[in-house]
Amino acid sequence: MDNFMNLRLAVLIDAENVPRGSIKEVLEEIAIYGTPTIKRIYGDWTNPYVAGWKNKLVENAITPIQQYSYTQGKNSSDSAMIIDAMDILYTNKTDGFVIVSSDSDFTRLAVRLREAGQRVIGIGERKTPSAFIAACDKFTYIEAIRKQHNISATNGTDTASDDSYTEHFEHKKHIIPNGIVPDDIIELIANSISDIADDNGLAFLGELGNLLLKKQPDFDHRNYGYKTLTAMIKSIDRFEMEFRQTADPNIKHVFVRDKENHQ
Repeated sequence: MDNFMNLRLAVLIDAENVPRGSIKEVLEEIAIYGTPTIKRIYGDWTNPYVAGWKNKLVENAITPIQQYSYTQGKNSSDSAMIIDAMDILYTNKTDGFVIVSSDSDFTRLAVRLREAGQRVIGIGERKTPSAFIAACDKFTYIEAIRKQHNISATNGTDTASDDSYTEHFEHKKHIIPNGIVPDDIIELIANSISDIADDNGLAFLGELGNLLLKKQPDFDHRNYGYKTLTAMIKSIDRFEMEFRQTADPNIKHVFVRDKENHQ
């Protein structure tokens, strides 16, 4: 996460693919990584379908961008977001972009922005296609944000994305009880420790967290019911942790070892 701190961010939101009931918490999540110097949301604001967004935009100082739906069934907001993103890119006033959507149409945009040296953070629902997730430096599920803030699946939502929220949240691929870390994630952590461990088999937790995100952009300890990565790894018997005091009495560096691979 250290690689994302204090970025100047352009936040682009797809109103047709994001639940409005979580927007405040989404913006709080974005603040972890930097300052949102631009906050824009795209949709056909003449359509009563998205009328519920009005108060949310005022409360969170988000600028609505009008994009008429010229063809029924087509999301014209995608094109407007992509054009704006490229215009913003060439002003050289940002360090990164946050694309808030569950739409795979933004995959190529994310790739292009990263090619230009921008950090790209994606935020969307669990239904988001893997191609878009992989195109981002980091991807966070809205469900994880909701869970952290104890927001119910039906709180203040009325977009197409919200109507199917519960269906996607309960999809069998994503049902993971709190405190249960799947075997494939344990192996991902073990392999990543092996990649960066010193001669004593120890890997610095901060470096490990960054490597996990590079390998799997949607990796997030909150997906498994843990508030911190430290708590998550500490709960897994396979790993042991070592805490080292720094010159600052309030700061300790955390190192992790895979007991199975370092006897």
